[in-house]
Amino acid sequence: MKKFLILLFIIAVVLVAFFLIRSCNQTVEKSTITSNEAIANSPNKDQEIQRYNLEVRKSQSAYKGPCDTLAVREYVLNNYPAGTYLVDFDKTLTYNVPKSAVVYYKDNGNQYVFAIIARSKPGKRFIEPKNIVGYDQSFIDLDSTNLGTAFFYLTLFKCEDNRLSFIWEAPVPSHGGLNRMYMKKWNYNGTPYIKIDFHYARGIGHIDYNYFLINGINNAPHLLMTYKGINFKRTLANVNGDKYPDYYEFVYYDTGKGISLADSVAFTWNSKNSLYVDSRNKHRTRPY
Repeated sequence: MKKFLILLFIIAVVLVAFFLIRSCNQTVEKSTITSNEAIANSPNKDQEIQRYNLEVRKSQSAYKGPCDTLAVREYVLNNYPAGTYLVDFDKTLTYNVPKSAVVYYKDNGNQYVFAIIARSKPGKRFIEPKNIVGYDQSFIDLDSTNLGTAFFYLTLFKCEDNRLSFIWEAPVPSHGGLNRMYMKKWNYNGTPYIKIDFHYARGIGHIDYNYFLINGINNAPHLLMTYKGINFKRTLANVNGDKYPDYYEFVYYDTGKGISLADSVAFTWNSKNSLYVDSRNKHRTRPY
């Protein structure tokens, strides 16, 4: 009987400890959620945290140039609405520090900075930059409103008289899954363009938004989208010999047991209507 009572006592102690730990964990989790939600919905708190983080980065930075990455972050903080951020590229390795989404470019002796800036949807929960970058975050289009909806913009700044000045911005038609950004040249005629690569986890592939500087760097770019996945592909091409890039859309048969290439269709840019038009069916168009 004595051993039985001791056993009951031990069981009671274990149960009490279990419920106390669970209660503490729930309290911490609830507190964290409440804190994150408070920041996501508070312009003043968000700005305070951004400015603090910026000052920390400044104190830790070895180089402080007039138009460096920190200057871009500060420009965004001072000139854009709350809930706007200069984002980072995806990590190349699990534990490395991600780089800011900027590309520096010289043209006719002038220094320019291309940057990817994300804005929160007005009147809604602020986005968190970590929720819109990387492979897993390319699923955010399925549930973007719960985590805030991000609107990406490719933005061009000019570095002049040791300060940044805004030139133009072009919307990027995606809400999450940013990977990298590159400066490239079109093999056909050497036109420079910015390639922004997004992960596309649902299709096990990637989507590229290509911004061609057809009318010079100071004018808004021309957008063409290309992509590649397990059963879809669109590639850059020169079909009709004009200054605008074209593309080939590939068609696949997916039987469930295998995937095979069926055909490819050329799309060319119609300057009058500002649309890409199917070379076989003029009623089939695409905006980019």
